[in-house]
Parts: sequence; C-alpha cells; structure tokens
Amino acid sequence: MALFGWLRRGRRTGDAAALAERGAGGAVGEANPLMLIHGRTRTAGVPYALPRDMEEINRLDFQHYMLRFAFQGLYAAPIGAPASILDVGTGTGRWAIEMAELFPAARVVGLDVNPPPPDERASRGVDMRPPNYQFTPGNILEGLPFPDGAFDFVHMRLLFTGMPLDRWPSVIGELARVARPGGWVESVESANLLQTGPAFAQVQTWLNQVVARRGVDIDAAQHVGEWMRAAGLVNIQVFTVNLPTGAYGGRIGTMMAQDILSAFNALKGLVAAAGIASESEFDSLLAAARAELNAPNCRTVTPFYIAYGQRPA
Repeated sequence: MALFGWLRRGRRTGDAAALAERGAGGAVGEANPLMLIHGRTRTAGVPYALPRDMEEINRLDFQHYMLRFAFQGLYAAPIGAPASILDVGTGTGRWAIEMAELFPAARVVGLDVNPPPPDERASRGVDMRPPNYQFTPGNILEGLPFPDGAFDFVHMRLLFTGMPLDRWPSVIGELARVARPGGWVESVESANLLQTGPAFAQVQTWLNQVVARRGVDIDAAQHVGEWMRAAGLVNIQVFTVNLPTGAYGGRIGTMMAQDILSAFNALKGLVAAAGIASESEFDSLLAAARAELNAPNCRTVTPFYIAYGQRPA
C-alpha cells in the first residue's frame, strides 16, 4: 500500500524502516551567477549550499526516484484533479515534469533560481518537456512572481539546507498566498539524521557549522506545520517519516545512504573553505561514517517532515 496513500487517509506518524521488512530489498530564464569553490560549481548570492553541476544534478535525480519509490507516490495532500500546480525549488524539474504527465490537463510550473536540464536542452532545440509544463525563474526568498490564488496545488521539497531560519515563516506565507481558496500547500523536508555513529555525527556537526554561517538551521523544518497555521492555512496534517539509512534497511536503506553520503561529500569544499576541517580530514571521517552505515548494528534513520494544509475557501 502506498505510503502517501496512508498519509492522505490521516495516519499521523510513520516509520519507513518497516518498508524494508515488507520486502523493499516554457521560456528558459537567465541562470544566477555561478562560482567555483574547491572544484564544485555553486550558485552565487543564495544561502543554498549544495553545488550546481552535473554530479549534483545526477544526485538530485537519483534522490527523486528514491523518494518516489520509498513513498510510492509524488504527493500526500488530497488534491483531487488540480488545474494548476507550482513546484517551488524545482531543482532538476523531475517532480514537476512527472506531475505534468500525471495531470495532463493541468498547467504545471517549476520555479528555481537556475533552469533545470530539460529547459536548458530545450533552449538548444531538444525539447522533451510535456506541453503543459513550463519553467519560471525565481527565488522564493525574494517572493513568488505570481498573483494571489494562482495555483490549486503549491509544492516545495527539500530546501531545508538553504532556508535561513528567520525566513521560514514568510516563505510558508508566500506559498499560502499563491494557493487558490480551497487549494493545497505541501512541504516535504528533512533534518539531521538520527541514531548515528560517532564519525557520522561529527561530519554532521561540521556541516551544521557551515550552513549556520548562512543562517540555516538544519532541524527547522519540523516546525512547518506551525508556520502553515500562522499563515492561515486550515485542515493541516503533519507527519514524520523515518527512512532507514544504511545497509540494514535493504534497498531503501542502501539508496538513502548513497544519497546522504554523496550530499555530504558535495559540501566538503565549503567545510574546508571555512577552515573547519581539511579535505583530507573530511575524507577520512566520511569513510568512517560510511563504514558505520554498513555495520550490522546500524539503525540510522533520516527523518522526513511532510506537512500539508488548505487555504480557506
């Protein structure tokens, strides 16, 4: 049974470690300026710390397919048949494009500071995008370039590493503003991993120190439901889903570990540039963290906070 299906029926908590035991073995906008830090290309002028290069694009696509497999779906909110959908922080555009294919009668817009690869390829004459999908350049931290009530469904996923703590309430308010009366807003975010070994915990501490310099609190997203309520949304549902991360979790756990370790490695240059640890120190500790995730006694989990709410009709 689909995990997102459980959530739509009102289940308020979930632990996806059990999944392993059940046998889960438009016009292209101008990109923001890019800069090179310790060999990885990153977007200048935004707090988001992860790179913007082909290696990261491949990781984000892998992450999308992994989450779609783990949750057995693309969304949790009871959206029915929306006529318009917005994906904020669309990244590689995979979620938005798949929603456009799932709802061919809907207008689906992906928004990000940089155009996704499908839109970049389209600008060179290779257009594989669904006709009902379009990309709009924009930065949620600067407000959304849409009128009030423009979308039936507003979605934002995994911006927790690039969202300053003091901006969360206004960002959730902006998502609520562009939802139509009766429409839905959904947020899917994560946080620091739990039940880790000592090496993994130390790497995580270093990364928290890096993003804290950008005003980011990795654990902030567990409060999204509260900010939705403050923004005036109703019928709010909040769920915590812990995905197993490590070899003990079978297929899901192995994929989660691969994704997390790749993301951590992508932040190595920022740790070194900040003088927190050298690249060789980081590499050594990350190798130890990888061994911890492969150990038989590992029970590390990645928490996901899924929240949705409805704009009053």
